[in-house]
Amino acid sequence: MGRIHGSAAALLVACALASGCSGSGNSGSSVGTAPPASTPNDAGCTGSCVGPGSLLTSADVGRVIAQAVNEAQARSAPATIAVVDRVGNVLGVYRMTGARTQVTITSNRGLNGGLEGIEITPSELAAISKAVTGAYLSSEGNAFSTRTASQIVQQNFNPGESDAPSGPLFGVQFSQLACSDLVQLPGPVLSLAGATGALTVGPKPSPLGLSADPGGFPLYKGGTVVGGIGVAADPQYTLDPFIANRDSDLDEAIAWAGTFGFGAPLDRRGDRITADGKTFRFTDVEFSELARSPESAPSFGSLAAATGRLIDVPLFYGAAGGLLQGTAFTTAASGYVADATDYPGLDAFVLVGPDGQPRFRPRAGTESSGGLTAAEVREVARQAIAVANRARAQIRRPTDSQMRVTVSIVDTQGEILAVARTRDAPVFGTDVSLQKARAAALFSSAAFYANLAATPRAVDLGPNGTPSGSTRALVSYLDNARGFFGLPMIFGDGQWAFTPRAIGNIARPFFPDGIVGTANGPISLPFPEWSPFNVGLQLDLVNNRIGTILGAYIGLRDGTLTPAQVLAAFPVGNCTELGNKRAANGIQIFPGAVPIYRGDRLVGAIGVSGDGIDQDDMVSFLGLANATSALNTGIGHAPATRRSDQLAPRGARLRYVQCPQGPFLNSTAQNVCEGI
Repeated sequence: MGRIHGSAAALLVACALASGCSGSGNSGSSVGTAPPASTPNDAGCTGSCVGPGSLLTSADVGRVIAQAVNEAQARSAPATIAVVDRVGNVLGVYRMTGARTQVTITSNRGLNGGLEGIEITPSELAAISKAVTGAYLSSEGNAFSTRTASQIVQQNFNPGESDAPSGPLFGVQFSQLACSDLVQLPGPVLSLAGATGALTVGPKPSPLGLSADPGGFPLYKGGTVVGGIGVAADPQYTLDPFIANRDSDLDEAIAWAGTFGFGAPLDRRGDRITADGKTFRFTDVEFSELARSPESAPSFGSLAAATGRLIDVPLFYGAAGGLLQGTAFTTAASGYVADATDYPGLDAFVLVGPDGQPRFRPRAGTESSGGLTAAEVREVARQAIAVANRARAQIRRPTDSQMRVTVSIVDTQGEILAVARTRDAPVFGTDVSLQKARAAALFSSAAFYANLAATPRAVDLGPNGTPSGSTRALVSYLDNARGFFGLPMIFGDGQWAFTPRAIGNIARPFFPDGIVGTANGPISLPFPEWSPFNVGLQLDLVNNRIGTILGAYIGLRDGTLTPAQVLAAFPVGNCTELGNKRAANGIQIFPGAVPIYRGDRLVGAIGVSGDGIDQDDMVSFLGLANATSALNTGIGHAPATRRSDQLAPRGARLRYVQCPQGPFLNSTAQNVCEGI
């Protein structure tokens, strides 16, 4: 990561030793004085503060960028700066004169393969991805940054600790992909030439998935998330492999300056929230440690032409439109609105398209017979939302808040049958809940092995963005799994029901999870080859489509591809080459989904995302169980004898689901998932 030295670094060390230098928020007076945590109107936000005026104006966007530029100038570190709204619309991308146009994707472990070592990744894609990550991971109940993301996607939680399980959101970096069938690409920008960058409904994609590279933060107004900022100034797109110290990161410092006046309320920051008894990280720099006061920043309009300019990012932002105004969450323009039809009395929200009509109303499965009916899909979603509305949140403030999640249901082909959410659920969970559901259905399917056997090999890009010659057969992972389990037909006979928790057990670089020095799980790469940029089957499923996207931007920038050629090649609507929708937006390998059966026949899956992973497990598990009782139509959980927790490879039993203790508000109920 980019480092600075001298007095600034000394100040950071002094602050770390003193356990001080804290502070955050929406206002402040000068460098050396930590601004107040919040203004009076954001102190009580628990999910309902958002309104029609909760958005970034174009003037706000200009102020955020100008403050970041001010800090970059003070550090002599020209940067590329991106600002997005809460649903990922890119509102401005500004490149300072002299800023690098490319970064290297690296974990700094000397690895190659997957995304590791691609040296000419466009820096604007890195900046946008960081901004989207800050916005998507945050809500009125929690504020997470890309530094937080770095902490929760690595092989150990916390990173740098031996024999600790992997991060709770291990694998989340491969979500929000531009090739998926869930995210919305901005239509007016598809022309790739002279586009105005007019906004369309979200959720929008993140060009590199969710980012673990410090330098991305959420932006708040009135206690509610209105967007995010991301910065690319140093030469690497990376992560923080050791969190016991405080870093002096250029990207993070510049982005932090941009948040001044739009900072997260102190009590909602990740460093006030715990998981497994460990506190999340949010930032390693505070306003008092910046090189220049953000209040001294000139207005955006007064920046000299020599300072930099807005740049085009095809499919994301057109500079000709200037700085844009964002959308307000839960208005039709954002793509998220209150439900008016399918989930009465549940305070539910749904996705809508540009026409304002719901995109994923409950519908029947596409199987020829015996699949889920629309009424069954609706009831499963309703029951899951009802469980979430009663449940205690894990990663929200204040404590004893209601959990907030998105629920997705698919059939055996991966077709989307319903997507619904509770109030103020973080946006990242929209895509991730669907990835979890699709993973459960795919790994439980009798067709999985045949699907992978017919899929093209994963082809890695080299440092210059062209194919490296390194390839992998996707079905080889399942061949490994058959030897691992000692079951020659597993993943080809449909005999075992898998959840993302169980899939995650075999998708880690150590098995059992986190035990350093043990061999990898069969669908992971071994640790000497593994990094969060090169994980194994999860990435390889989407590797070629990500490579196509990266190659398109590199080719367009370098003049080797025309806009028409990029459009013709750009993969839209399916991130895999499986030939069906079973993993069209990729898969997830951390908990929060269960397959759905009719008797002993697989008919679909439900996925949940947005809160603690045990809470997500519980909502999917109990939601389906409660729907089974309410409907009495034969749908329900997999037979207990076929669940993946009956398998114990290498003497270590897989898990199926894990529900939290004392999970409900205003209730003393315990062990709520036992016996189901």
